[in-house]
Amino acid sequence: MKVAGTREVLTLLAVLVTQHSLVTGNSTVVVTHENVQGLIDSNELLLLSFYTEWCRFSKILEPIFEEAAAKIHQKFPEHGRVILGKVNCDKEEVLADQFNIIKYPTIKIVRNGLISNQEYRGQRSLEAFMQFVERELSDPIKEFHSIDELKGAEVGHGIVIGYFISKDHVEYDTYRRVASLMRNDCRFLVGFGDLTKDLRPPGKNALIFRGDPSIPNPKQSYSEYQGNKTSFKDLTAWIDTKCVPVVREVTFANAEELSEEGLPFVLLFYNKQDLGPIQEFKKAIHSQLENETRVNFLTADGELFKHPLYHLGKSPGDLPIIAIDSFIHMYLFPRYEDIHVPGVLKKFIDDLFNGSLHFNFHSTEESDEKSESTIEPTQLPPVVHESKFKELMPSKHRYTLINRSRDEL
Repeated sequence: MKVAGTREVLTLLAVLVTQHSLVTGNSTVVVTHENVQGLIDSNELLLLSFYTEWCRFSKILEPIFEEAAAKIHQKFPEHGRVILGKVNCDKEEVLADQFNIIKYPTIKIVRNGLISNQEYRGQRSLEAFMQFVERELSDPIKEFHSIDELKGAEVGHGIVIGYFISKDHVEYDTYRRVASLMRNDCRFLVGFGDLTKDLRPPGKNALIFRGDPSIPNPKQSYSEYQGNKTSFKDLTAWIDTKCVPVVREVTFANAEELSEEGLPFVLLFYNKQDLGPIQEFKKAIHSQLENETRVNFLTADGELFKHPLYHLGKSPGDLPIIAIDSFIHMYLFPRYEDIHVPGVLKKFIDDLFNGSLHFNFHSTEESDEKSESTIEPTQLPPVVHESKFKELMPSKHRYTLINRSRDEL
């Protein structure tokens, strides 16, 4: 008699727990350290709500999440498609730690067996959950049907293009699963059969990457995947290195997510009527600081974020400017033009971490206080105020926050 392995047993138990939960009318699945791996392994998409009984935001979410689970199960009843689960963090402290939960409720996303770095941060409504799941389960790959259509494809931050013999090829299944996982980081195209036969080796499939055209002469702007096309892990790693940009755009929609990464922001504030500085900034970062991992490099529409500019003593008319927001203070880069001088921007970042910017900040404050009696207020240099982007971090009006304290850099 064949004895099932541990993973197979967990998967079977997860399916049985799911079936029992749905039969008894409880549409959300209770997730524990005992069944979590089975659920991860046996479902294409998981939404896991980490909550506590004493968190008022968790209590508000509970009936909405429950109703969404029921509606989603009605629309996608097939086993292995999607599960909405809930984790009681008071009872499952180890599981909460494993998922790095620092606020309640947190909704984690698991796609094709991998825990996403991105959380669900949309509206907490039935309609929003339905739309999110429908989009997540839709095909992330757009098929092109002509070479002209391929040539006219918008690259964005990067695009991966697959040239396949047929749709039922095992390598295409891997490509589809990876694309589903990374749909928010990259764009994906595919062509099949005779249309692609001159674009790939005879009898083989091919995957290529086309890079962000806004970066002048980016490294590896065009490259072909040379690894195992049936390896989900290897292909995911390759696409991650290609598609996740070094410089990202910050908006009100993604600021919470970016801030929760915990890295200070190095921001280029630009005028949307002149996008040239964006290219200059990207070029400088790629050529000088591509391996810098202590900060997030971001571009910000100066009109959209004019409030932080105001607190730097600047206005949209002063753009472009560069600043660091450490989530404690904001520090202004002295001269935008110096980004072209190798080492200057790096020193600015180094000075954040060695404490020089913080020391100079307080020295300026003291100097201003001593000079108040002799200098007119209108003649004083602009004072660096507290961080403005910390106001866009996860809000106490939406979450119960824990372990949020940070020391000044």
